[in-house]
Amino acid sequence: MPLPISVTRRSLLAAGAIAFSGALGALFTGRAGAVRPTRGYGPLLPDPRGLLDLPAGFSYRVLSRAGEPLRSGEGPVPANCDGMAAFGAGGGRVRLVRNHENRTTAALRVPAVTGLTYDPEALGGCTALELGPDGAVTGERVVLAGTAVNCAGGRTPWNTWLSCEETEDRAGTSGYTRDHGFVFEVDPADPRRSGAVPLTALGRFAHEAVAVDPYRGVVYETEDAFVEPFGLFYRFLPALPLGGPGSLRAGGVLQALRVPGLADLAVVDRPGAEFPVEWVPVPDPSAAGTAIRFQDFGRGGITHAQKLEGCYWGGGGVRFVSSYARRREGAGADHHGQVWFYDPLRSRLRLDVLFGPAADIQLPGDSPDNICLAPDGGLMVCEDGGGAQYVFGVTVGGEVYPVARNAEDIGQPGAPEWGEFAGVTFSPDGRTMYVNAYAPGTTFAVTGPWQ
Repeated sequence: MPLPISVTRRSLLAAGAIAFSGALGALFTGRAGAVRPTRGYGPLLPDPRGLLDLPAGFSYRVLSRAGEPLRSGEGPVPANCDGMAAFGAGGGRVRLVRNHENRTTAALRVPAVTGLTYDPEALGGCTALELGPDGAVTGERVVLAGTAVNCAGGRTPWNTWLSCEETEDRAGTSGYTRDHGFVFEVDPADPRRSGAVPLTALGRFAHEAVAVDPYRGVVYETEDAFVEPFGLFYRFLPALPLGGPGSLRAGGVLQALRVPGLADLAVVDRPGAEFPVEWVPVPDPSAAGTAIRFQDFGRGGITHAQKLEGCYWGGGGVRFVSSYARRREGAGADHHGQVWFYDPLRSRLRLDVLFGPAADIQLPGDSPDNICLAPDGGLMVCEDGGGAQYVFGVTVGGEVYPVARNAEDIGQPGAPEWGEFAGVTFSPDGRTMYVNAYAPGTTFAVTGPWQ
């Protein structure tokens, strides 16, 4: 099968742009090619408060900070704010569900709440903010506790949140009393209805993110593994597809992606390249004896990729991110980020976006991590690395522009040393961007002239 030429910023506006802008535009318009013009918002202006630098015309509100009291009175706001999703709650209200990627060393745990705690010795979990029509916080409470290293996740078609544990620690490790490495369902409207029940059939591994096919109920999952053997891309076929809250507890079949003849996705460097795929049953989803990525998948092996992270549904398929690949760490090639698209109707996998070093689409900083769709039809990308951290936009034409920056690099006395950005998401009406500063844990709401 002939493959298109390698995409640069110039060729994105020619033949290569079909794969990039058509796919991204379809996410918002529902049809390829119907893409609104996009551009950046101009340079970032230093924030006098030393918190968040934004373009002219934009403003932010701090919704929550680690260490401050939860409005529920359950304890302080936990640390390490990570994956997040916004749910409409009627009347202009929003429920914002937020992960806390706490390990056993976390200074501010998710408070253990009766009926919502899986393992009392685990410090992670989720909190939820209630926002009024004016965007002000009206409530904040624990919705899941006693879980570990809750990194990202994904929303379901029935408006619950799937929170992912990015660990494989067993009971007896690090003081845990129960096995970890699972996905948990969180009902933001009624967290006691969902409780703290691991969805064991979805596999036990270092989960990053999930996306649910809203038509077939299939759950897609990424595995964040940065050392060999690298992570896998999974799909879960539920016994009760689209069965609503709690239906994933009924079990199903877990499979892993195999691209025949392609052991490592990192070697693909031409956006638009397509491949047929196979789905191979996972021998032991519980990883009782061997971690899944080490298991024997039989003749033909399995396809791996370094740092599989963001995962979301749109445009009739699922997109997932490989944050980076490095030859020196065992990958088949170097890149600064890939965005892949899987088409379930055609059973085809396509590379949509490639960030440097070979491609001309490059983030000015480090590798992409959390990622979401922007109102203009492009992407919002959270940077994960050292120094000042950014949220970048990527237009449907392939241009990268800054949206937000932590204020570490402007040299203000007493400015905090921020960690990465995470959990970028938009309100249901697309007028507000919510994003977390991982550390010190802070949740922002950003408003302005979104295109």
